[in-house]
Amino acid sequence: MCLTGVDYFSTLGYQPAIAALAAGAIAPIATIVLVLVTLAGALPVYRRVAQESPHGTGSIAMLAKLLPRWSGKLAVLALLGFAATDFMITMTLSAADATAHLVENPFAPAELRGQEVVITLALLGGLGIVFLRGFREAIRVATLLVGLFLAANLIVIVVAIVHLVGNPAPIGDWWGVLTTQHGNPLFVIGIALVVFPKLALGLSGFETGVAVMPQIRGDANDTEAHPAGRIRGAKRLLTTSALIMSGFLIASSITTVALIPAAEFQEGGAANGRALAYLAHEFLGEGFGTAYDLVTIAILWFAGASAMAGLLNLVPRYLPRFGMAPAWARATRPLVLVFTAIAFLITWIFDASVDAQGGAYATGVLVLITSAAVAVTLAARARGERRATIGFGAISVVFLYTTAANIIERPDGIRIAACFILGILVVSFVSRIARSTELRATAVRLDARAASFVSSGHPVHLIAHEPQDVSPERYAAKLAHARVAHSLSDAAPLFIEVTVTDSSDFEGELEVRGIERHGFRILTVESSSIPNAIAAVGLHLQEAIGCTPHIYFRWTEGNPLAQLARFFLFGDGEIAPMTREVLREAAPDPRRRPWVHVS
Repeated sequence: MCLTGVDYFSTLGYQPAIAALAAGAIAPIATIVLVLVTLAGALPVYRRVAQESPHGTGSIAMLAKLLPRWSGKLAVLALLGFAATDFMITMTLSAADATAHLVENPFAPAELRGQEVVITLALLGGLGIVFLRGFREAIRVATLLVGLFLAANLIVIVVAIVHLVGNPAPIGDWWGVLTTQHGNPLFVIGIALVVFPKLALGLSGFETGVAVMPQIRGDANDTEAHPAGRIRGAKRLLTTSALIMSGFLIASSITTVALIPAAEFQEGGAANGRALAYLAHEFLGEGFGTAYDLVTIAILWFAGASAMAGLLNLVPRYLPRFGMAPAWARATRPLVLVFTAIAFLITWIFDASVDAQGGAYATGVLVLITSAAVAVTLAARARGERRATIGFGAISVVFLYTTAANIIERPDGIRIAACFILGILVVSFVSRIARSTELRATAVRLDARAASFVSSGHPVHLIAHEPQDVSPERYAAKLAHARVAHSLSDAAPLFIEVTVTDSSDFEGELEVRGIERHGFRILTVESSSIPNAIAAVGLHLQEAIGCTPHIYFRWTEGNPLAQLARFFLFGDGEIAPMTREVLREAAPDPRRRPWVHVS
């Protein structure tokens, strides 16, 4: 829970101030609406995500499974753009708010004022250095930080509530402003429903909650396929976190709006980005206030570390597997440098402002939660669960509204997300094309029948055949063509057939099965790409079995550019030359390649 909390609970460092600035006197009512949406919407959705995806892959993996082929891959790429927005803004926003707590501390040197961008860049640079040296998430550190942070906030809020009980005038003033400005209570509730999307920062942490599921021990009889104890523990984690955060959100919103002058929430005000810290200094003295600032700075910095760890876990998990990232994307250090550079750029663009980045952060959070709601709705529908489908569908509509309202009100988030999505799409497709001639087979295995068709030390003749036509006449015609075109003398050559399963997949294991059809011996393979599969099987026969493979093709009819595009998108097209190109890259020494014959 604390590993999740460094991201989720740390938003208390800036959430009350952003809420007061965005919603004014209505902030407490809007916060109550947010809590209702959290407990009745986000929590049930992510409890279902924990059940459907118990290995920490979250809602993005659910959508990748539910949406077929290229549509699923494109949806994942778009969601990765929003996830990158969420995590990157978590880093920059948290660092900016840590800077605000540092600069506004009364013991901080006056020279620090006006240097917010430099300080924030230094914090982000330090974060990058930690990861370059080799960072491991420390659960004990997270537990210590979250424990201290929640305890400090609890003390501040309890003292503030005691002050309000003893001197209820500020509550009366707040209520007077609320009723004077908006009059009808129903109108107040209506406005709260409209403005609560601005408070969506308080919904962060659910995606992190399911991401840490592999850390949950579970029951002794748990299996990877059915980790019932882990799922139960994850649901308890999500529920506990949501209840704790809901209590803190409501209490902090009421106390800060009632006790802090509205002008202090504005840019340059003493409570801007640090409302609870303002109360800590105001009611508990500069000593406790400084201690509060220090623990807040620490947890906000560690929240950035959690976000960086999330990015380093997310990008290698999807993009290289899709063939949509350069080879160096599997390595941690190059990615750290890239993410740190992007964080520097975002900090510079937003001038290290907490308020300016709030909309972008909320957009990333809301899109991920909306995608999770849609994913569990589709999963319930696929299982024929009518009531669950209706319930999750209604929740999806609420989050779609919340996301749309946030984007309309503060379009910065969608602009940043669009930049990330565009960048990911461009890099992904350039990488996919650049890596298309890789072997793309993680392993090649022959079943007993296929192994009996070949023998070590002897040539093996493979005639490439399209499995769409398996009539005896087609096999006979293919064999006759091979004998005439290539002077093939082998009395009983083998045919090799590759069935394209999902061309959007990039790599996987190849299972080669041996069958007999109409008296012809055939090696059959399922793969995402025909040329790469044939090349991988040929190399396996040569290197692992000790055969000398000869592979026979006919030239493909049609425009070469169109056939090349079919190869990139659908895994077929220009088979013969692409097979030879894959072999050339996989085996630079021509003497170690299978023979390729084309006519």
